[in-house]
Amino acid sequence: MKLSRSASWFLLAFGVWSWFIWITFARNLWKDGSGLAFEDGEPTAYFWVHLLLAMTSFLLGTVVGVIGLRGVRALRRGQHPDQG
Repeated sequence: MKLSRSASWFLLAFGVWSWFIWITFARNLWKDGSGLAFEDGEPTAYFWVHLLLAMTSFLLGTVVGVIGLRGVRALRRGQHPDQG
């Protein structure tokens, strides 16, 4: 499959955005003081569901970003992305 330059850059930007957003989200979840994430010092179901959501989104964003990076690198070398 050959990715266009714009698609490759979009996927790479999405991967970088995912790292920023989901790491920030997980950090804020860990420091939650509203009582939703922790009750009496113990993690709640809210915490576990949102942590799983953040980890899954982070992983998928990483995969998408790597695909975009491979596309950008292949375009710079003048090769088809599957030949890299």
